[in-house]
Amino acid sequence: MKVVHTIVELQNDLFTLRKANKSVGLVPTMGALHEGHASLVKQSVKDNDVTVVSVFLNPTQFNDKNDLANYPRTLDADCELLEGVGADYVFAPAVNEMYPTEDNRHFEYPPVSTVMEGAHRPGHFNGVCQVVSRLFYIVRPDKAYFGEKDWQQIAVIKAMVKALDIKVTIVECPIIREKDGLAMSSRNTLLAEDERAIAPNIYKALKSSVTYAKKHTVQQTHDKVVADINAIEGLEVEYFSIVDGDTLQDVSSWDDTPYVVGCITVYCGKTPIRLIDHIKYKES
Repeated sequence: MKVVHTIVELQNDLFTLRKANKSVGLVPTMGALHEGHASLVKQSVKDNDVTVVSVFLNPTQFNDKNDLANYPRTLDADCELLEGVGADYVFAPAVNEMYPTEDNRHFEYPPVSTVMEGAHRPGHFNGVCQVVSRLFYIVRPDKAYFGEKDWQQIAVIKAMVKALDIKVTIVECPIIREKDGLAMSSRNTLLAEDERAIAPNIYKALKSSVTYAKKHTVQQTHDKVVADINAIEGLEVEYFSIVDGDTLQDVSSWDDTPYVVGCITVYCGKTPIRLIDHIKYKES
């Protein structure tokens, strides 16, 4: 495995590999890697001749400076994990390497980019599109891998790829959970012991709501999930949206669409740490 810090070195290597007709997979990350990321890399290694993993904490997608400052940075441990799962290249650029000048490009793909996270974190998806489009231009991957935990992000990136006519296949990979159900996330490392103990109640409430939903309305199901989570001291729901899995627009009835997903963001602890998750109610 080779660790590369500059665009020109990575592109020179990839140019040679492409001349040899090697396929390239890309796994974009912000570091602080865990088994969820490892699952994406393993899939890319299986699908492609060469796998590039970017480790770049992108400042343009943080609308909260404290969130950026507190985000875990663990490059040495990340490289150890990536070598163990077969990555070929780690691309770990400095901020001024990725953004030698300010990126003033503006990306907006309503309705998928303007609801949920888009509404609660202004500018977040613009930053995501800035960095992901840049990575696509640098690496020119055949396939790029994203985890379903960031459900809305995948929808936004697909919209961007279509709008910009980027020749890449987006591969969605299943969410990976801890044994107690908590969705794996780099932010989990920021949880204190007592906070980590209550965090699995998020998925517990989502999972139990699937059975509840079979005999109750969308609104009743929404209200039950919010009430169940807010009843746990230390947890507070920021939003819970039950939406069409493709358009991400709210549904009012289970019959509105064959594909229904519940997307949630919860504040955990005193700091607090912002955790996201989702559950599928109907899948076509």
